[in-house]
Parts: sequence; structure tokens; C-alpha cells
Amino acid sequence: MNKPKYLCRSGKSLFVFKFTSKGSKGLVEKIIEYTATDSDNIYNLGFGDYDPLNDTMNDLTITDNGDSNKVLATVASTVYTFTDEYPSAMILFTGSTPARTRLYRMAITINLAEISQDFVIFGYSNDRNWEEFVVNKSYHAFLVTRRENEYTL
Repeated sequence: MNKPKYLCRSGKSLFVFKFTSKGSKGLVEKIIEYTATDSDNIYNLGFGDYDPLNDTMNDLTITDNGDSNKVLATVASTVYTFTDEYPSAMILFTGSTPARTRLYRMAITINLAEISQDFVIFGYSNDRNWEEFVVNKSYHAFLVTRRENEYTL
């Protein structure tokens, strides 16, 4: 995505990314983790504030640092990086709260034309089915895969 984003740090495997949010509340360490699921080639994307003392992620904290668009663009950039390394990967994500899931849906909607050039996006709907993403429809979770994979669910 061609949006301002933070520089991320990652190890060779690209399963963990860290960056620092800079805003009205100061410097806040963030972490993005890709975790394998029980399904082949499906990875859960986890994201939140990083606690270096405990080496843990908190995905319920509301940082309110005034840079949410830049933070979301940074998270999205790691999806590109991760799927460059693992092109058959499907990335599963949802918000830790309904409000965050709605925020992700709105971000997808705003950037859909750009995202759709490289990815196919699916939403898990209220009737418990995966479908290709529909603007203004509520979803419980999202799944993205590189367009060249063209999975159907």
C-alpha cells in the first residue's frame, strides 16, 4: 500500500515484526505476529502493543496515539512482506473487539481498490460462511491471499 508507514524490524523467518508508534502519547512499541493455524498455509495475524518486560503482546490496549492510519498501513505492509516470502499463505485476522473488527472492515473498504490489485479478500459473515469481501457488510473475520493463488472458500 502506498501510505505512510513505520519501519519494521523482523527476524529472518518474518513471523514477528516490531515497530515504534510515535504520536501524542509518546513512543509505543508495537508487535505483529504471524502464527500457523491447524489448517495448511493459513496463518493468524496478531497485532498489539509490545511489553518488552514480559515479552508479550496486548491486543486489547487502546493506545490512542493519533497515528492509527499509519499503524494500520504498517501492519498491512507486513502482509505484503510475509506473503512475498510465503506466497501460498492465507492470512486470517479479526479484531480483538467488535469495534476493532469494524475498524479493519472500514480500512479494507477505503483501500479496497489498491488491496485488490494484489490480494483476494474474504469475509466470514454472520451466516457462518466465507465469501469474497463485500463493501458495507459486517464480518467476524477476514482472510487474505495473494491474487495469483485465487483460492475459493
